[in-house]
Amino acid sequence: MALRVAGSALILALLFHFVPFAEAWQAMRRLPPLVWLAVLFGYFCAHLAGVTKYKLMLNGAGAGLTFAQAVRCYFAGLFSSLLLPSVAGGDLVKAGLALRLGRSKAGVLLGSLLDRLLDVAVLVALAIAGVVLLPGTLDPADRRMLLIIVAAVMGAGLLAAAVVMLLPARRFSYRTRRQLVRLRRAARSTARRPARVAAALGLGFVTQLGFVTLTTLLAAACGLHLPYRAWLFAWPLAKISAFLPISQAGIGIREAALAALLVPFGAAGGVVVGVGLAWETIVIAAGLISGLISLLIGRLPAAQADPLETGAVER
Repeated sequence: MALRVAGSALILALLFHFVPFAEAWQAMRRLPPLVWLAVLFGYFCAHLAGVTKYKLMLNGAGAGLTFAQAVRCYFAGLFSSLLLPSVAGGDLVKAGLALRLGRSKAGVLLGSLLDRLLDVAVLVALAIAGVVLLPGTLDPADRRMLLIIVAAVMGAGLLAAAVVMLLPARRFSYRTRRQLVRLRRAARSTARRPARVAAALGLGFVTQLGFVTLTTLLAAACGLHLPYRAWLFAWPLAKISAFLPISQAGIGIREAALAALLVPFGAAGGVVVGVGLAWETIVIAAGLISGLISLLIGRLPAAQADPLETGAVER
């Protein structure tokens, strides 16, 4: 954690070497407290759609989580992402808690993986939409490269699904065969529910578009006025960059990525960084509140595991 904090500090120090700190600080000071609270409230509303998507994907694979359990796991992941490397650290905590609460470990693992892949696919789709809506932003070669990357990601996902479905389990040890059979059953359970996957995909778009919209409102309050399509292009790519586990909770990387992507649209680099840091305060506050909510929900009977039911399924 000390190394990641140092990484964030180093990135911010390098960033403020190229953009004026006073400009960023002034942008943050323009943000009215009521707007900050409104954005924080909207942030939680967007994450409630994310909770519903998370529950749909895990239960579609057979995890059997109640809504209270899904909220507990999801919010625990939000809190943990503040302390662990990148978003993936929060995903591990979220999956680990769901493994304790769910009826099927294979369903939890597969559902968690599909849920994150769905988020990445939505972010890539939004970035592509931003490119389409911003003619002239990228030259033809860069556009082709972006489409190739998207096609490669989708192909890898389809290949992984095919391997899970078609892998000959009889060639492995008995213990491994049991795990593969459970994973295959979870995959088939998901494949039999295309409407559930489509609904989860729609909720993923609602969640991420909500974040983009909230960021534009926050930016406008800080004095940064850009077309919505510019944020639609830059914000998803900046969020994907935060997956790199070289900083604490993505702090520094997101701001650098946003500045690099938005300055060509005429935005002042210092103001962009100030907006990014203002957004970080939303993320940190929401993460701390999420940890408290997860802890309180964990004391409710509806959010606790049923060991008899779980044991029966695992046997």
